[in-house]
Amino acid sequence: MSANSFGHVFRITTFGESHGGGVGVVVDGCPPRLPLTVDDIQHDLDRRRPGQSRLTTQRDEADQVEILSGVFEGMTLGSPIGLLVRNTDARPEAYAPFKDVYRPSHADYTTEAKYGIRNWQGGGRSSARETVGRVAAGAIARRLLDVAASVEVIGWVRRVHDIDAVVDVSSVGTDDVESNPVRCPDGAAAERMPAAIEAARRDGDSLGGVVECVARRVPPGLGDPVFDKLEAQLARAVMSLPASKGFEIGSGFAGTHWRGSEHNDPFVPGPEGGPPRTVSNHSGGVQGGISNGEDIVIRVGFKPTATIAKGQDTVDRSGHAVTLEAKGRHDPCVLPRAVPMVEAMVCLVLADAWLRQRAQDVLPRD
Repeated sequence: MSANSFGHVFRITTFGESHGGGVGVVVDGCPPRLPLTVDDIQHDLDRRRPGQSRLTTQRDEADQVEILSGVFEGMTLGSPIGLLVRNTDARPEAYAPFKDVYRPSHADYTTEAKYGIRNWQGGGRSSARETVGRVAAGAIARRLLDVAASVEVIGWVRRVHDIDAVVDVSSVGTDDVESNPVRCPDGAAAERMPAAIEAARRDGDSLGGVVECVARRVPPGLGDPVFDKLEAQLARAVMSLPASKGFEIGSGFAGTHWRGSEHNDPFVPGPEGGPPRTVSNHSGGVQGGISNGEDIVIRVGFKPTATIAKGQDTVDRSGHAVTLEAKGRHDPCVLPRAVPMVEAMVCLVLADAWLRQRAQDVLPRD
């Protein structure tokens, strides 16, 4: 299994480096006859792209996607879908001062320890620019989930540093999230977050936080027991994103403070003889590793951006102590642009799980 590939039936392979000719993805396993246009993909790429506001890196990339294969006359063919986004504002020379220096909390040293070689121009495959391919593929997965199962996936910024948002997970909508550049649906918190991010930038520093995401109308039965539990797949997916450091589903770590009688989700009859529902959703829509039909709710913790302008102690490739003062175009906070990345990974997991369940559930039930 390639480390650059993800998924079983709906399977993606990303390619490209941060400051190379371009980045992209090959999507295999997408069913034929799915209506799909460039605009369906471009919408999510526009939400991920750099230079959206003062809160993000000022690298100027339009991130215009090209469909190279797998789509004809607005329909998927069932063959591999090749997507390419060309790098147009790469400045590899800006990273020359870092060529022989290990940047703190970056993948410089570990990549070299593994491969004996590394692309020092912007971090290569470890750069968040690699996520262009994921978001493009996630847009196709989102389209499949919408058309085939009416599944909706929405993410937002739940916290920046110590500023927490108050969000009604059951009702938050895309318009609420996209109403401000920080992508926080809580107006009061959204007013405070940009100032905190700007203050960190002025100090030559950065901030971390939490992205929350909900998947609605997920049918029951997705996921598998033991090693391929749905929450395990989701955790693996979002924890593969750059700068991610924590994962929760449902009550998460807060649930460890409760008793079983408080945490259990009682079942009640479903409407009009439909599947049963739960009164609460502390499980986050997954029980025993399998979706139960309730909203799937996850949270992902992102560390502060590793590249900062403040002087930091480190070493060079010869082992000599040096002080690094990084300069360049970097996000002082990854959270606003991480929202579409988290959504993409959730969509990829659910699309793959949905197709796997469809492949398994072919015999009639009593």
